[in-house]
Amino acid sequence: MKKVLVICGTGVATSTMVMNKLKEFFEEKQINVQLHQSKVSDVLSTGNDYDVIVSTTVVPPSIKTKVVNAVPLLTGVGKEKVFNDILEALK
Repeated sequence: MKKVLVICGTGVATSTMVMNKLKEFFEEKQINVQLHQSKVSDVLSTGNDYDVIVSTTVVPPSIKTKVVNAVPLLTGVGKEKVFNDILEALK
């Protein structure tokens, strides 16, 4: 099963909003993934364990996992591209 990590600066506010949108998206598309939520500081030790990182903040360049900018999911502008980028990273 594919694993998706959703992060923000503190692992609370914006990552929770993004998690909710991703849960809805994956349920609608009937895609089974493991969603995990965390803060950016935790990504240094676990970031490479995921298939894709969906982030509302800057991710350190040492992380080699594909990172998708989730800010459009908060604004609504460009959210389809974000969903498509996530799907592409999960292939």
